[in-house]
Amino acid sequence: MTEPDLDARRSAPATLKNRGPIGDLLLPLLPRAGTVLEIASGTGEHVVHFARRAPHLLFQPSDPSPAARASIAAWTAAEGLANVRAPLALDAAGEEWPVGKVDAVVCINMIHISPWEATVGLMRGAGARLPADGILFTYGAYVRDGVETAPSNVAFDADLRRQDPRFGLRHLAEVTGEAAKHGLALARVEEMPANNLSLVFRKVATVSPRGVPVP
Repeated sequence: MTEPDLDARRSAPATLKNRGPIGDLLLPLLPRAGTVLEIASGTGEHVVHFARRAPHLLFQPSDPSPAARASIAAWTAAEGLANVRAPLALDAAGEEWPVGKVDAVVCINMIHISPWEATVGLMRGAGARLPADGILFTYGAYVRDGVETAPSNVAFDADLRRQDPRFGLRHLAEVTGEAAKHGLALARVEEMPANNLSLVFRKVATVSPRGVPVP
């Protein structure tokens, strides 16, 4: 097996700021044992931070970008973490994911910086792989009905759409509606630093013909 190139490590300044608050909320929600799948792991800095704090869990990072996967592998090697698997080449929007059942799914800062098809795929893939009461945890900026969008998020949304018209802040109601089609019920919304939200979805036992979760 080829040793990871430590020079492949990338760093995202925002990750260094938000990984602590995200971890403080996320880690107590995770199961006592099992596999946590991270979708769109990016640089890999989030997953190695979580893995250091939760050595009892096995973390499976993933990303469609070869450069991102190289960074994830390099950070894992540099930290000497035995509870982080090699990153998977996984596109959330894809019909087939190269992973089976998992105990929790985490997705940070992907929903707003990807086409809507990636959110649909995230909900479909998580819903198919989580056990009853398993969690899907997402983090990022959203638009909420009845809540004024912060000026910084309005500017962020405009910048994203200039980069790619398929990107942009999603309406929370649309995201939760898509999740419900796949048996994922919104259980918790937490306000986070820098006008972001953490969403906690739980897998319910069944889904009605109309796509509404049934307890």
